Amino acid sequence: MEVSTLTITVFGLLVLLLCIGVPISFALCGIATVGIFFIWGPKGLYLMFNTAYGEATNFLLLAIPLFVFMANMLKFSGMGDQLYEVVYRWMGRVPGGLAIGTVVICALFAAMAGISSVATISMGLIALPSMMKRNYEKNLAIGSIAAGGALGILIPPSIIMILYGAVAEVSIGKLFIGGIIPGIVLCLIFIVYIFFRVLINRDVAPPVQDRYSFRQKLRVLGGVILPILLVFLVLGVIYGGVCTPTEASAVGAFGAIICALVYRKLTWSNLKTALWDTMKLNAMVFWIIIGALSFSHFLAYAEIQDLIHETILALEVSPWLILISMQFVFFILGMFLDPAGIIMLTTPIFVPIVTSLGFDPLWFGILFVINMEMAYITPPFGFNLFILKGVVPPSISMTDIYRSIIPFVLLQAFCLILVMVFPELALWLPEKMITR
Repeated sequence: MEVSTLTITVFGLLVLLLCIGVPISFALCGIATVGIFFIWGPKGLYLMFNTAYGEATNFLLLAIPLFVFMANMLKFSGMGDQLYEVVYRWMGRVPGGLAIGTVVICALFAAMAGISSVATISMGLIALPSMMKRNYEKNLAIGSIAAGGALGILIPPSIIMILYGAVAEVSIGKLFIGGIIPGIVLCLIFIVYIFFRVLINRDVAPPVQDRYSFRQKLRVLGGVILPILLVFLVLGVIYGGVCTPTEASAVGAFGAIICALVYRKLTWSNLKTALWDTMKLNAMVFWIIIGALSFSHFLAYAEIQDLIHETILALEVSPWLILISMQFVFFILGMFLDPAGIIMLTTPIFVPIVTSLGFDPLWFGILFVINMEMAYITPPFGFNLFILKGVVPPSISMTDIYRSIIPFVLLQAFCLILVMVFPELALWLPEKMITR
């Protein structure tokens, strides 16, 4: 079979399997198995075993279960209540203060957890009822939580960055540090938008009527000490070259246990639930990794990858047009697929092209992660949207949630354009870090 015909057949079959509801990990693994058997016979199936064993024992990927465990322990720590009390007392009377404070708390959780669900669930249960009770506009309250929670994959540590770095062979430590400035910029964009929207129409976010003395405000500041210490501990050891990201993930996991102990939430029930949730998510991620890498190895050995590479590079168009087209592909895929699956499916094809065009794969990785932030809150299958639906009151419909994220998706797109136009936002800090 000619390579061009095989390419059409393989990707057509992949689209068909995904459309009928086959999980992406099994779709990729199944196509790879059949393709390898068809081309090399039974002996070729050793490739599947070697891929599974190699990734399951990859030291870099050990950071995934540790950061996931860290996130799950923080979910039970009660830290969200402490942080929200600080926001309520210090920012409640500021225009849109509770929504702005919610975004800030989500950014702090992002710098501790590595996944978006922790902040989304915590703020959905704590901040949303508080804002709705004080007559905040429904769309502003929901949108600030959904978009703020999505910061979890851009502000390091980030599971998505670990996966991208492992597949693209880019330093995970530099990816983490490269995400700091874009993450802060996006957080500030959300804050400025909320502030000016409330300034134009005060009715969308009335100020809190409760008043607190300066002493009462100072009394709750202890709630931010542990979160800030944990953030500086995990990111500081990476930036200073003291630990690799994998070693830092162990430091973070231990720190999360200490946080739960300090807040008296370290019970056997919480620990068991955190371990069980970690195992389930880790198993899902590794199945995606195994399936996608088997699929990419098949594409490489069948020369499909080379055909795609040569075809794109042969186009007589601007490299920037190709880069923008890739971002558009990511955006469309993000509406339907899990970001982990998108990484494993596209990175082996796109990164060599990006490198050939003269772009930095580290910068491209940050662009990808910002794009996946949009995927987390983009209908119809945005991950954060369904998490929110599970914790919001019954009076809030899925349509309400979809409507609330429209301005925030546009703000994320604006941040993506900023980082594309000014690559230094993603590259300056990694160039200054100490590496091991």
